[in-house]
Amino acid sequence: MQPVYSNAAAKTINGMDSSTKKRIKQGIEKLPDGDVKPLRGYKDKSLRLRIGDYRVIFRYELDDNGIRYPFISEIDNRGDIYK
Repeated sequence: MQPVYSNAAAKTINGMDSSTKKRIKQGIEKLPDGDVKPLRGYKDKSLRLRIGDYRVIFRYELDDNGIRYPFISEIDNRGDIYK
């Protein structure tokens, strides 16, 4: 199950220092394990993954073969992600 990143999420993660980037990528690779909760107010059934002070907003999508994969839409600090 290989995650797919939106352009905004890829830009954010590529701009991080190497230790933070590594920690976030490891958290994403372990999905659906981790501190995952559904987000209220999002119509597309988005979920959030908490990794320290960072939040990863994602949802599950299906590929052409019916295999479910996480689509990472946003990554940001917990104080800025929900604005």
